Amino acid sequence: MTDGPADQARPAAGGDRSTRVAVATTYRLTAGHRTAALVATVLTLAGSAVGLAQPLVAKQIVDASGREQVLWPLLLLLAALFLAEAATGAVGRFVLERMGEGIVRGLRHGLVARLLRLEMREYDRHRSGDLISRVTADATLLREVVSQALVDLVTGALVAAGAIVLMLWIDPLLLLLVALTVAAAAVIVASLLRGIRAASERMQTSVGAIAADLERALGALPMVRVHRAEEREAARIGERVETAHSAGVRTAKLASLMSPAVELAVQGSFLIVLVIGGLRVNGDANSLGDLVAFLLYASYLVLPLSSVFRAVGLIQRGMGAYQRIEQALALPAEPSREPPAAVRAFPREPGRPAAADREPALALRNLRFGYDPDRPVLRGVSFTVPHRQQTALVGRSGAGKSTIFALVARFYEPDSGTLLFDGLPATALSRTACRGRIAAVDQNTHVVHGTLADNLTYAAPGATGAELRRVIELAQLEGVVRRLPGGLSGMLGERGGTLSAGERQRVALARALLTRPAILLLDEPTSHLDTINETALTAVMKDVARECALLVIAHRLSTVQHADQIVVLDGGRTVAQGRHEDLLTSSPLYRRLAAGQMLRPAEARTSADAPTPPAVNPGGA
Repeated sequence: MTDGPADQARPAAGGDRSTRVAVATTYRLTAGHRTAALVATVLTLAGSAVGLAQPLVAKQIVDASGREQVLWPLLLLLAALFLAEAATGAVGRFVLERMGEGIVRGLRHGLVARLLRLEMREYDRHRSGDLISRVTADATLLREVVSQALVDLVTGALVAAGAIVLMLWIDPLLLLLVALTVAAAAVIVASLLRGIRAASERMQTSVGAIAADLERALGALPMVRVHRAEEREAARIGERVETAHSAGVRTAKLASLMSPAVELAVQGSFLIVLVIGGLRVNGDANSLGDLVAFLLYASYLVLPLSSVFRAVGLIQRGMGAYQRIEQALALPAEPSREPPAAVRAFPREPGRPAAADREPALALRNLRFGYDPDRPVLRGVSFTVPHRQQTALVGRSGAGKSTIFALVARFYEPDSGTLLFDGLPATALSRTACRGRIAAVDQNTHVVHGTLADNLTYAAPGATGAELRRVIELAQLEGVVRRLPGGLSGMLGERGGTLSAGERQRVALARALLTRPAILLLDEPTSHLDTINETALTAVMKDVARECALLVIAHRLSTVQHADQIVVLDGGRTVAQGRHEDLLTSSPLYRRLAAGQMLRPAEARTSADAPTPPAVNPGGA
């Protein structure tokens, strides 16, 4: 992936808050759009040049009227200059706005691509709502900077310089007095800029926190309401709103102080020119036309100077937003390109293992891993998953079962040990090749907003109707298809809210089966099923095991007792392996786990009839 404007500008933002560095960073953001920026600048300057010519024409009109000369040619020229200035200004502004939208589009593409490929550890460290706000709110603020501030700064400075040159030509003394007034205002404005940027950074951070907290509350809204926590959540988010409000008010206060400073420069210089210039006309040091022209240039100086001050303030505010975008772009991500030595494909099609496999579908050899290096979760796990067999993982909560799934999916890399697919080390394979071999049904089943067909074909968008019918039958989704208005085209709602927990689980299972994986990972596949559906799913799992390797995390005895192999984990270690009957006699831990479940044959199953919201995976063990 080629570097976009955000990548090219990344080193410059740092922590330096100086206006020079901020302007340089903003300029680097225009990489790839320099032609549009140049065209907009030329058009704006052309319009400003036409505007600078107008006072000279006005001077000629005033002087000509005193000599009783014909005025209409000069009046027509002045009207033509007005129209030319308006036309070039409008075209230049459109080019600028389009350029700004293009730059922000590139930033957003880069941010979205980056956020979707972040290392899984980064999602544990950062709140998703805050990351999303960097794509939305921060990028929107930055658009104003790149579409307005930079060109306004350049053209404003050049136009001001042109006006000053012409004012110097007309009356150097009056120009000196105006310059002193403007300098006093500039000192005041410069002292306000640092505070404006700091307040803007706090405001943008608070806006991101609002989005994160609101997403947290809305994502668990049924729980919030059942526990009558609406007011507590509103108060939590309200604190963020108050922080954003305070920062916004401070930004507005500092920005409002800039207005009187600019007005001081404008009105003070105008009054000085009017009084001193009038006295000089009375003393015959200048003509009335000179005074009119100088006054017009003094008034024309107001707009470019105001645009310069406003542009600098906007750039400082935008740098707060850009710093947050830069931080997101700098977060470590999974490689978009695999190393050249990585194996990209297996010698046979996934899901169709050779008749005589010498190597297991999956092997773990002395795997060690911890989300926190000081707190290991896996302390040396070793076992194999043969082709066309069902392997079950059992153990107490926190034994490391879900962590093993995360390592098999290569969401994380083990701290030590070896993970092998068909005898090939995972480190020698591309992540794409590894993930192309597996499919997973998470305990927290993920159903995206869209139709039932969209969800089923998410991993296999080219699936045929026959393939869809096959997995619908295997996962026993016929009733769901009949019930939904529109059948396969029926909308499932946000996070599958129109489905029960058991139905969401079966949708996830059908989606996984549609890819015909070589290894199917099932995390608590029967946790949301009633007895009838659990028996049916057990039969489905037997059928699936004839096609691929099954690795199942299970706590129910009925799920594991028919497995070809059971691996018992305890404290991040493999403590026993074997079939159900053998482990009942050889493993005290397995015997206790089985006895605990056999004491509760009904197992207090969760009803599969009432829709309930899916839980959020905390990423733990």
